[in-house]
Amino acid sequence: MTSDQLAPIPEDYTRLLESLKDRVRQTRLQAQRTVNTELIGLYWSIGREILSRQDHQGWGAGVIRRLAEDLRTAFPEMTGFSQRNLQYMRSMAEAWGGGANVPQAVAQLPWGHIRTILDKAESRQARDWYAAAALEYGWSRNVLLNMMMNRSMERTGTAPSNFSRELSSPDSELAQQVAKDPYAFEFLGLAGEVAERDLEQALMDRIVETLQELGPGFAFVGRQVHFEVAGDDFYVDLLFFHVEQLRYFVIELKTGKFQPEHAGKLNFYVALVE
Repeated sequence: MTSDQLAPIPEDYTRLLESLKDRVRQTRLQAQRTVNTELIGLYWSIGREILSRQDHQGWGAGVIRRLAEDLRTAFPEMTGFSQRNLQYMRSMAEAWGGGANVPQAVAQLPWGHIRTILDKAESRQARDWYAAAALEYGWSRNVLLNMMMNRSMERTGTAPSNFSRELSSPDSELAQQVAKDPYAFEFLGLAGEVAERDLEQALMDRIVETLQELGPGFAFVGRQVHFEVAGDDFYVDLLFFHVEQLRYFVIELKTGKFQPEHAGKLNFYVALVE
């Protein structure tokens, strides 16, 4: 046994080790982000060159195909120089204006996310919105695609509410941002008349998809959450918490036509969780 093996471990060794491990992880993550940003910047510049030459020299698909072949020959270790990818590079530069620099949000997204946005977004506004949201909330490509297919941008902030009357201006705007109209729960596979408990159970059985439809930041707290008021029992159908808004969201499930007393009951439950 060596003297090194017999040496006592300093008291703060474990804390130091964890700190260094965190530092290594953060540096690796930052390095990956830097590499990705540089790669997207390269793709942007290639796209701008293709776009410019198409406009001024009439480049066709044949020239782009030849360019892809020559780039792959020169850089066989790189996998991003297919003809289709070069066409996406050109589309990216055109879609975001073809300026000298890549828009900040776009530059920090993985290439697969950018291709998804180019395929699915119908306007510059939609491209900007989904790029910013994907970056802010760390959406995977599958989540991004799901959000776009469900037209989350169009539905966010459009649900009728009393936020403007009940909350101060900043809080009202934040709360409005997470509301949609309508929510799309087709993935539940329910048809015809459905009992409220069946709807509740279906939402719980597909909790991951339910949280994705609600939007970023929601955490599930519970179902049939019990409250006792003056000796009477009350149960909130579904209770969620928004980790950025730092407030609870109460969902009271009702099937059929809306009745005024539904709003009264919901407001009562909201008061309970405040």
